[in-house]
Formats: sequence, structure tokens, C-alpha cells
Amino acid sequence: MVNSPNPKSFVYTRKTLSRAERALICSPFRLKLFRDMQSQSIPQGAIATVNGVQQGYTQVSLSGLRCDNALGWLIEVGVLRREVDGQGITDRFRLTPLGRQLVEKFAHQPWTRASWGDRLQDAITRWLRLPSI
Repeated sequence: MVNSPNPKSFVYTRKTLSRAERALICSPFRLKLFRDMQSQSIPQGAIATVNGVQQGYTQVSLSGLRCDNALGWLIEVGVLRREVDGQGITDRFRLTPLGRQLVEKFAHQPWTRASWGDRLQDAITRWLRLPSI
């Protein structure tokens, strides 16, 4: 269930949830970024380079391109979306209902570390761009 004026319940397949969770834990981002995204949109400039480390969003400094690629993958799997304003697409990111559901899950259990198998499966899925059925 999503907290909004018009509550809607989204039901996702087990495969979709598994792929999205794997993409989330394999990403270079820390849980703090996604928790902050629950209440506000975050600009890419706050996530990339040393800003991300200073904010607690990443463990290591990410180049703008690497950050954009990682955020793009999380958009493709349905965890994030780009913010849109009157001028069009912005450089700000928010959680989707799927992303909110996963972040809520991690509020009640520890942030899982990605295994080598998770990383390999995420890389293959990313490379082949396998759809979730």
C-alpha cells in the first residue's frame, strides 16, 4: 500500500520483486539514499562525485556517467523514476511504488549484501535487458 491521498495497492510478480530487489542491493547506492527518496526527490548532483559520499548515499565517489547508468538501471527495473516539472524531465529522482515497497521491506530487515551470484545475475539481466514476466 502506498501512502498517498489516493491509496492504490500494486501487486507485483515474485519475479519482478526479485529482480528489483537484486538491482537495488547490487547498485552502488546505500539505503540512506532510498530512505531520503521516500520523502523528497534527490538531484543527481547530490548523488554523484564526492557529494554522494558526503551525503551518505554512496560508499565511494561515482562519476556522473556511472551514477547516471546506475540510476537508469533502477528506472528500468521500476524502482525509481525521474522527476518531471513544467520544463520537462529534470535531474531529480524519486521512488516508484515498487521502490517504496522495497524500502519499506528493508525498514523491517537488514539491508542485504549482494552475493557474487546476485551480482552476476544482475549483470547478465542488465546486459541482456531481460524483461520481467
